[in-house]
Amino acid sequence: MDFSEKSPTIKQLRITKTGKESGKMYHSPHQFEPMSLSDRQLEEVQPLVEQIVRSSIKLTAAAHETTRAGLRELVRQMNSYYSNRIEGQSTHPHNIERALHNDFSRQPDEARLQRIAIAHIDAEIALELHIGNESALTTDFLIEAHRALYERLDPEDRISDDGEVIVPGQIRTRDVEVGRHIPPTAASLPAFLERLDQVYGPTRSWERTLITTACAHHRVAWVHPFLDGNGRATRLQSHCALWKLSEGLWSPNRGLARSTTAYYAALQNADSARRGDLDGRGNLSAAGLFEWVKYFLGICQDQVAYMSSMLALEGIKQRIEALIIFRSTQDKSIRREAILPLVHIFGLGPITRGEFAQMTGLGERSARSLLSKLLADRLLVSDTPYGPVRFGMPLNSLGMIFPNLYPEVDQLLA
Repeated sequence: MDFSEKSPTIKQLRITKTGKESGKMYHSPHQFEPMSLSDRQLEEVQPLVEQIVRSSIKLTAAAHETTRAGLRELVRQMNSYYSNRIEGQSTHPHNIERALHNDFSRQPDEARLQRIAIAHIDAEIALELHIGNESALTTDFLIEAHRALYERLDPEDRISDDGEVIVPGQIRTRDVEVGRHIPPTAASLPAFLERLDQVYGPTRSWERTLITTACAHHRVAWVHPFLDGNGRATRLQSHCALWKLSEGLWSPNRGLARSTTAYYAALQNADSARRGDLDGRGNLSAAGLFEWVKYFLGICQDQVAYMSSMLALEGIKQRIEALIIFRSTQDKSIRREAILPLVHIFGLGPITRGEFAQMTGLGERSARSLLSKLLADRLLVSDTPYGPVRFGMPLNSLGMIFPNLYPEVDQLLA
């Protein structure tokens, strides 16, 4: 699998019909060994892996469950945005939010990108429910990931660069070239998929799942099992493979998209052939795979650390306070008395409307007016007109509440 360093988008991953003798044709699973790390390499990354697991477990206890549920929805939107951006088909987060409310652009190209974004979000929800007690690193799950995404798109929205309509979940039936990489022959794909299942399919501890997910991410992409959509399906699989650990509160997609050049370079480096007698015993480079795994684990570490810092109570208290103070200077109906109940709701969960009024210390009419304004601005959310209120995460607040989650929305007025 080879990517251009110049501008690594899906447009550069040109898929062409091939059956020619130029280049090496892969036809046997031994040709993509090694598929896992050596004992020495495992020992070297073990401290990092343990740190990621500990931090992720701690993160799943941060804030109240209703707040974490809201954050999971936000992460799904983030995954859709970032995974599609890697493919050169992203739309602004504001347009994703509009599409979630069934508000699609009148511009055909923009509306298509919105539909792709929504399909990714809906596919991710379905796949998270599909995980169960089995590993998400099986080829059956990978095929389901491809199907879940593409079956949510109309045929005109799933046309490859060479004009073919992509069939959801269909393994490719012809040989292809991807840049300078020639993936395994179509006839040999069943054998490669069987080998992927043998090595990556069994369930493992969280530590080993992290490492296995990293290895599988590259080797699946190298095999290129689908005519198109391999990157999206692989990233969906990786997200779901780590979901039981992350509980959907973080995902590698954000980090991969924010370091796209390094992402492609690390993938390409892991494509390389064995570099000599000291580079393992497989056909591909053991050192290249190890460097990819370290890159992927570093991405995971960075994402867990980022979300941990965002959910730390003292930090969120300061950012909520800054948001309300800023908004109060723009709109007199936003009052600083909202700070305490908002921080409380973030950390401890929903409260009744009467409890909200009491926590503000305002009179009944003033408290009711403030509550109505926060609900209108979606900083508070309620399922019924008189029900309890929980913490909301509107897009135009993210630049202050979760800075750098989407750099593209940090410029929106808070």
